[in-house]
Amino acid sequence: QVQLKESGGGLVQAGGSLRLSCAASGRTFSSYAMGWFRQAPGKEREFVAAITRSGGTTEYADSMKGRFTISRDNAKNTVYLQMNSLKPEDTAVYYCAAAGTYYYDYVPTTSPEFGSWGQGTQVTVSS
Repeated sequence: QVQLKESGGGLVQAGGSLRLSCAASGRTFSSYAMGWFRQAPGKEREFVAAITRSGGTTEYADSMKGRFTISRDNAKNTVYLQMNSLKPEDTAVYYCAAAGTYYYDYVPTTSPEFGSWGQGTQVTVSS
């Protein structure tokens, strides 16, 4: 199991930017595909973005394409989510997740594929 801790959330005005970080500890970070999910009050958790073990391939939810960028630094055991052009509807708790895999080109996009989760970080976008 890998332990995950998110940081970088906060309050931002619409149109602004935030960069979330997720630091991993425990098992070998590069053995995990990584993802970000979010959950708004009263709504189900939804997929945001994911990245392969090496960082060579990424996937995004349609509503995040062009605004959000996922990246990782395996030397620092950290995955990032750069969020630009934020909207009030982006307000949610953002969760980092890890999926152990042997495959370098595997990009998980559903919650059951991820075995480890962080505690979440709150992002609030004001109008």
